[in-house]
Amino acid sequence: MKLLSQLRTSSFQLALLYMVVFATSVFLLLAFIYWRTAGFMTAQTDETIEAEIAGLAEQYRGRGVNGLITIIRERVARDPNAKTIYLLTTDEFVKLAGNIETWPEGSRSESGWINFTLNSAVGWTGSERLARARIFEVQGGLRLLVGRDVDELTSLKRVIETAINWGMGITLALALLGGFLMSRSTTRRIEIINNTSRRIMNGHLSLRIPTRGTEDDFDQLAENLNQMLDRIVYLMEGIRHVSDSIAHDLRTPLTRLRNQLENTLMSVDNDEAREQAGRAVAEADQLLATFNALLRIARLETKGSSGDMKQVALDELVSDACELYEALSEDKDQVFEQSLEAGVLIEGDRDLLFQMISNLIDNAIKYTPEHGTIGVAVRKEGENAVFEVRDSGIGIPDEEKDQVFQRFYRVGKSRSLPGNGLGLSLVSAVAEIHKGRIILSDTCPDEVPPGLTVAVHMPAFTRLRKRIRATQAEQAQDSAGGDAPASTETGHA
Repeated sequence: MKLLSQLRTSSFQLALLYMVVFATSVFLLLAFIYWRTAGFMTAQTDETIEAEIAGLAEQYRGRGVNGLITIIRERVARDPNAKTIYLLTTDEFVKLAGNIETWPEGSRSESGWINFTLNSAVGWTGSERLARARIFEVQGGLRLLVGRDVDELTSLKRVIETAINWGMGITLALALLGGFLMSRSTTRRIEIINNTSRRIMNGHLSLRIPTRGTEDDFDQLAENLNQMLDRIVYLMEGIRHVSDSIAHDLRTPLTRLRNQLENTLMSVDNDEAREQAGRAVAEADQLLATFNALLRIARLETKGSSGDMKQVALDELVSDACELYEALSEDKDQVFEQSLEAGVLIEGDRDLLFQMISNLIDNAIKYTPEHGTIGVAVRKEGENAVFEVRDSGIGIPDEEKDQVFQRFYRVGKSRSLPGNGLGLSLVSAVAEIHKGRIILSDTCPDEVPPGLTVAVHMPAFTRLRKRIRATQAEQAQDSAGGDAPASTETGHA
């Protein structure tokens, strides 16, 4: 799997493209060398045959047919290896002289050149070989064939072709190996950047991308990213400072205003005034609740993880929340169903998880009409613990399911109901801290309203994970006694 992922990297694809271009260039170069070498050797053979023909023509002009026959027989006798092929016949193909018996069959060009095989079919007594010759007619109706044994030339061409093929194969193999090694080196550095970036996105804002000190492109990229992270942390610190200032400067006056309104509500006798004061107290409570929710979401998203992570029995936590909200469901005559699998453990912050569970159950009760059905379930699926809340309420349209986790976003059908649009934002922040994912679906897709099912999948706490964490803690404790390696972290964000 790791090899396949590396083969899909852009660096390997770039190396592969370079390999194709390089291999094509090498192939064209070798093909040109072969063409020139083979052509040169073939031209030499043709020139030798032409020179032989010119000598025979001169003998024929000076000594006639008998002289031609005599010179052919002399040359055949002087060439025991039969490198040169001769055949002189009458117009009826009766042999007069030569070292083969009959005319060969082969591909013949318009200029009289023929390529054929020396074998028993032409009266050749030696081993089977390849030959090239030229055929022309002599005055008096005679036919003359003069050629050369090109078996060694053909073998040499095959050797060159084999060398070219091996050369191309080795070139491709080395280019592929070089591309793989180059891409692996590049991928390793990119993976370091990706891993560090993922840890930073998970809330470890003090981490920085390590550099090698080579001042290459990757070092420059890492330095730019680190500077960008420093700037982001600086801005986040500024936002956090502003949030804290708002908390101190506005929340206290709001609380005082709410208390004064409540005192006013208790002191007035006029029913209309009491009603107006009561509405003002409710609005102040809503403002304070919104303000507190905003601050808590901001802190959760900024902190990225909770420092109070402990083993939590999810079924027991959900059971406590159900006990708290079951009475509220009974007020609306709703059916409240529970299916809690025992022994489902997760690692998390109990208070934050309870807040998430409470928000989801409260939303289900709030957006489900009277006599509706609320279902709460806890179960284990593989390595995940699943907390699920389903209802028969108004539901969420498919096109809005990805938007409901945004702050202050409210589905059109729910705008007439009380709320500030921050409940699911808080749920999303808590789930992200616990490395969970939220899945929204319709409870009954074929019915109107379809209802809503919210399933939160979080990693289950197993004994294996417990042993791994204990081993990591022991290793960290052991390394703390010696020289610790240089950290890539800077000051805390």
